[in-house]
Amino acid sequence: MVKYEGNALDATFAALADPTRRAILARLAGREASVSELARPFAISLPGVHKHLRVLERAGLVAHAKHGRVRRCRLVARPMREAARWIERYRRYWEAQFDALAAYLAQPEPSEKAPWPPETGRPPSPPSPSGSAAPSRRRGSGSSGRGRSRKR
Repeated sequence: MVKYEGNALDATFAALADPTRRAILARLAGREASVSELARPFAISLPGVHKHLRVLERAGLVAHAKHGRVRRCRLVARPMREAARWIERYRRYWEAQFDALAAYLAQPEPSEKAPWPPETGRPPSPPSPSGSAAPSRRRGSGSSGRGRSRKR
């Protein structure tokens, strides 16, 4: 069984949960860029972009290097490979489950051996006025029975 570093994987998925951070990673996929170049297409402040980059750096997805006053960022592939491996394991599992389900559904339906409800050999009884299949208790007569006799 493959063991994954839980905290690293959690940090990777947490970092990928935000659309702005995913967009930053997409921009870094082609080449490294400065923080101001990364911030240009977003309608957020430069400190906001710095916060997103800090989350990506803590997850190990981005590394930076300072060249004078310019901070250049680049993509780090290792955490993404670990996440892709984890996802691949579950993809294989679910594909096997769906293949088994497809094979089961492709089997011809077995013919019914006995009808339901089972036949009793007598004609079916007419439906009751209540619609219930349960038998009803007999109703009593219209008057009550005799009471106790008096002693004489």
